[in-house]
Amino acid sequence: MIDFLNRNIFQPHPELLVFLTVALGFLFGKLRWKAIALGAVTGCLIAGLLLGAQFKITIDGTVKNLFFTMFLFALGYKVGPQFFRGLKKDGLPQVLNAVVVCVTGLLVCWGFAAFLGYGPGLSAGLLGGALTQSAVIGVAQDAIGNLPGLSADQIKEQENLVAVAYAVTYPLGTIFCAMLLANVLPRLYRRDLAAESARLAKELDAPGDNPDLHDGYYEVVLRAYKLQGLDHLAGRTIEEFERQQQALGRRIYLTRLRREGKILDHTQQTVLLEGDTVAVSALRGSLVEFDPRANIGAETDDVELLGYRTETLHVVASEKAQLGKTIAELRQEPFMVGVYVDKLYRSGAEFPYRLSTRLERGDTVVLSGPKRLVDPAGRALGKPVPTSFATDMIWVGLGIFLGGCIGIPALKAGGVPISLSTSGGALIMGLVFGWIRGKYPTYGNVPPGAQWFMDTLGLCLFVAVVGLNAGPSFTSGLASAGWGLLLFGAVATLIPLLVGFLVGHHVQKIRFPILMGVLAGGQTTTAAIGAVNEQSKSQVPVLGYTIPYAVSNVLLTIWGAVIVLLHH
Repeated sequence: MIDFLNRNIFQPHPELLVFLTVALGFLFGKLRWKAIALGAVTGCLIAGLLLGAQFKITIDGTVKNLFFTMFLFALGYKVGPQFFRGLKKDGLPQVLNAVVVCVTGLLVCWGFAAFLGYGPGLSAGLLGGALTQSAVIGVAQDAIGNLPGLSADQIKEQENLVAVAYAVTYPLGTIFCAMLLANVLPRLYRRDLAAESARLAKELDAPGDNPDLHDGYYEVVLRAYKLQGLDHLAGRTIEEFERQQQALGRRIYLTRLRREGKILDHTQQTVLLEGDTVAVSALRGSLVEFDPRANIGAETDDVELLGYRTETLHVVASEKAQLGKTIAELRQEPFMVGVYVDKLYRSGAEFPYRLSTRLERGDTVVLSGPKRLVDPAGRALGKPVPTSFATDMIWVGLGIFLGGCIGIPALKAGGVPISLSTSGGALIMGLVFGWIRGKYPTYGNVPPGAQWFMDTLGLCLFVAVVGLNAGPSFTSGLASAGWGLLLFGAVATLIPLLVGFLVGHHVQKIRFPILMGVLAGGQTTTAAIGAVNEQSKSQVPVLGYTIPYAVSNVLLTIWGAVIVLLHH
């Protein structure tokens, strides 16, 4: 057996150490207390610090810059449509609250760092950890590398201190944010998140949010009935019947027909005859109200008739005529006959839509129904996106290249170069390319797996390398920071959230469950929205999460460079 302590096999093969770090990091990230997990990013940083202290290997900076730039482009690409949508009138209250949280967080961390006498490295790490924004690490390190008057050793020391301070403050930042929003604030204000979320869901016409009931209830049902001389359907066309039901506010459709033992080709002009067997697709409530036994005939089990081919199609909303319409209004469109909305995704995450939810450009709508009906409906809504695992690398490569180019030029303020940096440029171009993709979904296909690789794994590989490089100086860096870093980091987590809560609750009058989602998004804490949802027993708080999450991801990432300049 190789003795890892006596023979360092990673010296000639540092890439093996990187992948070992990632493996251990994802393992550490699974450590969980209730709804709060350490997370893969923090796990990779901790694993990197531990292994870096043991093996003392330096990884080339190009490697971490490559993964970090890729991560920032993917982040911008994912939140781009939601970021620009938030700038519209209906999203401005949530944007304002997110800005309040972000600006307060910057000022608090700046003040604490100045009081404690921190340099740019510890200041940026305090900001990133307390406000739970991992991207601060890379942006701050880029900014430190461009500071004038520092030697190479000083730059390396400050870059390593960013990782040290982040690793110390992030776990508590995550835990305190989740606890404050899910437990402390609701109890202080004597609010029942579960009850209020349930009431709000009813007001908003939201679909059922209780996971124990949702999977067992199917809104769309498919049945077969035989016309048995009731004189309600015989002699009428399929179109006449469906239009009559639509006028009565029912969604009932005849999707297939068997006559004299044979299944006929479906047309809206087919005249129904006594003895026909019809396949009926309907919303459960509409079918119960219609009472098919009294109006058609006895139900029958016709496997072949009911086994027609269905399709589930993802459609990116882009047709101007349909944008801004509610789900309820879309249901009444002729092209939606026999087609149902299964899910709605916004900013890459499932959005708990309701009947009053308005369709926004870039939303992904999941349609289901007979293939012959779903395809035309998809084209009427926007651009159908068939399941594809191919990533448009022309789009991705060009976006990162252009972003890097706009990030290179720098202005100087007091002799200090100020620029977006290549990573900041990649973030901005990711926002633009994501927005373009939402408007013109023909371009730039980046499937979920590729987004996960660039976003999650890209960031994890970056922080793994950061941890490995900072590992040898972790102990000395932590000693120089002192216990004040832990204490003030925890306070810096809470103050922006409390300020945002006071503004949102007492000034903006945002509903309590939505406000908890707004604050979780404003501090970009995924664990917090998970804890709030768990306490609410609902997905309703997510309605307040997506826009602040998009805005704060951009602002907090930029703050990484700002706080470095403030403490230089």
